[in-house]
Amino acid sequence: MTTQPIAAPATPLLPSAVSIVRVSGTDLHAFLEPWISLPEPRQAVLRWLCWGGYRERALVLFFPGPGSYTGEDLVEFQVHGNPLLVHRLLEHLASLGIRLAEPGEFTRRSLLNGKQGLLEAEALRDMIAAATDTQLREAQARSGGVPAWLSAARAAIAPWMARAEAAVDYGEEEGIALDLPEMLGGLEPLRRVFRAEQERSRAAGWLRDGIRIALVGRPNAGKSTLFNRLAGEDRAIVTEIPGTTRDVLEVRCEWAGLPLYLFDTAGLRETEDPVERLGVARVAAVLEKVDLILHLIPAADPGPDPEILERLAPFSGKVLELRTFGDQGSESRGGTEYAEKRTVSALTGDLSVLEESLRERFLGGQAPDACLGALASQRQRELLDELVLQLEILYQLPDNPPPEMPASLLQGLWALLLRLTGEDRAEAALDQVFAGFCLGK
Repeated sequence: MTTQPIAAPATPLLPSAVSIVRVSGTDLHAFLEPWISLPEPRQAVLRWLCWGGYRERALVLFFPGPGSYTGEDLVEFQVHGNPLLVHRLLEHLASLGIRLAEPGEFTRRSLLNGKQGLLEAEALRDMIAAATDTQLREAQARSGGVPAWLSAARAAIAPWMARAEAAVDYGEEEGIALDLPEMLGGLEPLRRVFRAEQERSRAAGWLRDGIRIALVGRPNAGKSTLFNRLAGEDRAIVTEIPGTTRDVLEVRCEWAGLPLYLFDTAGLRETEDPVERLGVARVAAVLEKVDLILHLIPAADPGPDPEILERLAPFSGKVLELRTFGDQGSESRGGTEYAEKRTVSALTGDLSVLEESLRERFLGGQAPDACLGALASQRQRELLDELVLQLEILYQLPDNPPPEMPASLLQGLWALLLRLTGEDRAEAALDQVFAGFCLGK
């Protein structure tokens, strides 16, 4: 690990009352005290910063290592919030031998210096990026570090791994044998926990990343009304004139505890209007990238439009049909049992069918709050899937296998646990995690 000091703005480079520039490194006195006198630890002191014709009055704080965020000496300069001033200050710090930090490098140094774990760092990244209340609470629920079930998993695996390794090394000489049925019985509670956490993790992944939903249907199928209801604001124009929506409208929102990316699309029909035709043509690109397509069919229609069904055929696995205008009375609905079960009313806000369908499809029927604290990032979910697979292979071993087989699988489980918690610090994995951070964190 390099000990060269690093610097970065810790606040956005926008005109504001105050901007903070953060510096971290080993023995910052040697780099900064030829220029300014550092204050006593953890005391905010006013200093005049003078360099290259600039004269700025700043609030300076000094946090000596290892009792700082990064575990190194850390200095914060609170200056006036002028982006040009911040740039000039960073240039001056570079002349003192303090380079610009890479994205997430402050937190990376904190991790490498033992100030926090990888799971905490990932939760911090997600908390900073959260755009909805659920995403914020989901990230905060993971900020406590290693979950209790992961610590319990390590405690459960360790003694069995020791027995398996002893059977490999000393089995023939000392008569040490591994009782496979006993081991599998002892690990059965862990097996159930892994499966439960895998389900929670998949659901938490949708909460973390958001669900992309496209609203499609014929003109005047109620798409824009539902779009506005879910968004909580009037973003799309709603009229009785068919073809009002000419382009794809997009909004990011939270509804029923679910982070959503909504796409309102032009009504699917053949039209001579050149502008409307462009809007219809853009729908296909949206359907490719979304996670769910809500095919809206007015309750009075006898069934879906065959032409629209043909357009949606390539995406059948992610299409959910909904009957709209449920407020207009059951006598106007298609008359089928299916229509009754899938009817919503954006006008009255009766969207319970939609909420239930989304929870079932993306959260396994769970409420959003039940998923808080579960492993949520793609890296975490992939490693958890590997853990489940590795443990299942252990249960598929034949009777009386050579001890090398369970020993190898248990060692693999242990290695996956270390990778998950960040104790096995593969550089490629760390690069992936910290690439998503801002410069000053």
